[in-house]
Order: sequence, then structure tokens, then C-alpha cells
Amino acid sequence: MRRRPETNQPPAAPSPAREKQTVARASVAAAVGLTTLKGVVGISTGSLGILSEALHSLLDLAAALLTLGAVRAAARPAYERHSYGHGKVENVSALAEGLLLVATCVWIVAEALSRLASSEIHVQVTVWSFAVMGTSIVVDLTRARALRRTARKYQSQALEADALHFSTDVWSSLVVILGLGCVALAEPLGAPWLAKADAVAALGVAGIVVWITVNLLRRTLADLLDEAPPGLREHIAAAVHLPGVMEVGRVRVRRSGPESFVDLTLRVGGDTSLTQGHAIADEAEAAVHQILPGSDVVVHVEPSPEQGSAATASAAAELAVARRIASEHQLAAHDLHFQDVLGQQSLELHVEVPAHLDVATAHARTSAFEEALRRALPALERIVSHIEPAPAGDKRPVSVEEVTALLRAAIAEVHVACQPHELHLDAEHDVLHLSFHCSLPPDLPITAAHGLTERIEEALRARLPQLGRVVIHVEPSE
Repeated sequence: MRRRPETNQPPAAPSPAREKQTVARASVAAAVGLTTLKGVVGISTGSLGILSEALHSLLDLAAALLTLGAVRAAARPAYERHSYGHGKVENVSALAEGLLLVATCVWIVAEALSRLASSEIHVQVTVWSFAVMGTSIVVDLTRARALRRTARKYQSQALEADALHFSTDVWSSLVVILGLGCVALAEPLGAPWLAKADAVAALGVAGIVVWITVNLLRRTLADLLDEAPPGLREHIAAAVHLPGVMEVGRVRVRRSGPESFVDLTLRVGGDTSLTQGHAIADEAEAAVHQILPGSDVVVHVEPSPEQGSAATASAAAELAVARRIASEHQLAAHDLHFQDVLGQQSLELHVEVPAHLDVATAHARTSAFEEALRRALPALERIVSHIEPAPAGDKRPVSVEEVTALLRAAIAEVHVACQPHELHLDAEHDVLHLSFHCSLPPDLPITAAHGLTERIEEALRARLPQLGRVVIHVEPSE
């Protein structure tokens, strides 16, 4: 006979939906039993206190059935018409159960006032009266603890409301027992006023239940209206302000039953690559899960307008410097690509050298150019130059008229209202040095004027690769 191999694996944990439904079914069964037991004993003894408890348990039964239906509906998966799932069903259920509790309190208050106003109260106190209420307390305590534990575990407002129902039953049952005791002692002690003690205590219990219920309803309405808990948005915003994030934009948090949904907008530098942006989004999502475990997080990464503009202007200035230094070394540079990865700047470019040079001479001249570039741009940690021969038969414009035409075309390309004049052109070997005056609006900030001249120089160097030193004198237009 073959023996089944033994395994030490623990049994699989029940799913959240199944565990919540199991607890809800047990509550329905408990409510049915208590309602039946209290109803039978209340009618047989004539105790209004026990009959009121039977009615209270009947309301608990309705609430338990409502809770069971809510957790079943909430467990259904999301689909096209309900893309956020059905968790709001639990919130609606909690709202309905809270209103049932308020209705119960209204009945208790009305019954207590009626007893206080009545001069004759006939209650038959028996052992069964105390037995049924004692049993009710034990069952209510057990169910309240199980419901509250599961509600906290899965953030279920429907189960929390059901736990509140059973908890209030404990207090009301104690009040009934106190009232029954006072009724039993009223005649032996010759104190008829003791017969009304249960009504006074019932008013106190009703006040406690109303206070607890109002707090539950406030939280339920907050979730139904998508209100974020105080300080949660700020906490999340601080957690997702990661390296590489320039600004945390929109932070939206909403709950649907036990589920939390978070939408984030993170602004990063304009030079951030797609891979870097995806990595930042993953880190942000993990940071949110540390605060709201199991939450559904959507992270939108977009370039920061201000940072993007600053990065673009800085890159343009660096390109202009690189081309100027290349010209000073009788070289031409094109296909320049600046990169900034985690604060480490690098430059990749193509360098054109005279075609007659050998490898050693071309490499030496390129190395000298790279050393000069590192001195001009100390932040550069890596330069990769691809050396290639300059195109043969390159006719470079050297006349003032040709350079002036190219300059006007560059100014028109960048849409700058500059009126160039006092143009001077010097040729040194194959390198051209240029200076000219540029008239700009007198109220233009100097920082903006500097940015405009850099754009002009960049556009001009794209047309004149052999351009060396460029000096642009800015003056106010008349």
C-alpha cells in the first residue's frame, strides 16, 4: 500500500472576500438566534426591555444581511462600467446601517420617555430573563470582536458598522439587566422609583450609541465624497519627492470600500530619459505602498516647464562653447549630444579634422580640444569624440557680405528682434572670428538678453562650423 507523501506546507490562507463573507454569515446566524430567543422570552415575561432588545436584534439581523450582501457585491471584480470596482457598496451599506442605528436610538429614547411618564410598569422578572440577556452579551461580545478584527484587517466599513451594532447590543443588554434587577428589588426594598431606573440608563446608552454612530457616518460620508484623511496628501507628496523629481504636482486620494486609489503627477527635468522617468515612477509607487499597502497607484511623469526651459538654455550654451573651442583648435564639431545621468554630465560628438592628418596627429589635436573643453565646462566628466575627416572641397564663406547674410538668417531662425551692425570679421588660418553689435528693447531683462545672444550664436555656428570666437555687444535700441 502506497502512502501519500507528507507535506509540511501550511494550508492556503482564505481570500479576503471569503473571510469577510464568512464573518458576515456568522453574524446573520447570531442575529437570527438572538432575535428569536429574545422575542420568545420577552413575550412570555411581558418585559418591555427584553422586547425592545428583540427589536434591536431584529435591526441587527437586517444590518447583518445588508453587510453580507455588501461584502459579496464589493468582491466582484471591476469591469468597464465600474472601473474602480464595487467597494463603494460597503460604504453605502455602512451608511444604511448607521441610519438603522439612529432609528434604534430614536425608538429607545421614545420608549424610555414613555416609561418615565407611565405610573404603572408590570414586568415579570424570571431566571430566563437574566439568562437570555447574559447569553446575548456573550454572543454580542464574540461577534463584535470577530467583526472588528476582520474590519480592521481588510479596511471594511460594512463590517465595522456591523461590529458597532453588536457592540451597542452589549451596552443595551447590560441596561436591560440593570433595569430587570431594579424592578426585582423595587418591591422588596419598598422603592418604587427603582422600577424606572432602566429607562434612565437606556437614555444614557442611546446617547452613547448616537455619538458612536455619528462618527461612523462622518467617516462613511467622507469616503463616499472622496475626502482624503487630513495630512495624507502631504505625507504622500513628501514621500514621492524623490531624487530627480523637480516638483510634485497633483496628488489625489480616494477610497472605494477597502480599496485606496492614488493618482500622482510628478514633474522631472526636461532632459530626463524615458527609462529614468519609468524608474522614478516605480520608486514613487513603492513609496506610496509603504503608506497605503495594496493601494492602486497611477503615476504620471511630465517635464517641468521651468526646469525644462532652464535645461534647454543650459544645453544650448554648452553646445555653443563646444563649437567655439573646436573652431579655436582648427576643428569642426557636429552631432553633439549632452547627457546628464544622475548628476553625471557627458558629451558625445563628431569631430572633423583635416583629411591629410594621420591618426596620431588627429588624436593629439582632438585630445587638446577635449582638454580645453573640460577646462571650459568643469561639470563634464566624460567626453567621447568620434574623429572623422572634414569633407573635401569645403568652400567656406569668408566675406563680410556672406557672413552678414548667414547672420541675418540665424537671427530670423530664432525669432529675435536684433538689429546687427558694426560687424567685424577676422580670419586666422581656417577659423573665423566675428564680433558685432545687437540692438535689443531697452526694457528687456539682462538675463533674457543673454539668453537671446546665446541662441543667435548657436544658430550661427550651425551655419558656420569654422566659426571661432564670437563677441556680441548688446545695446538698447533707440
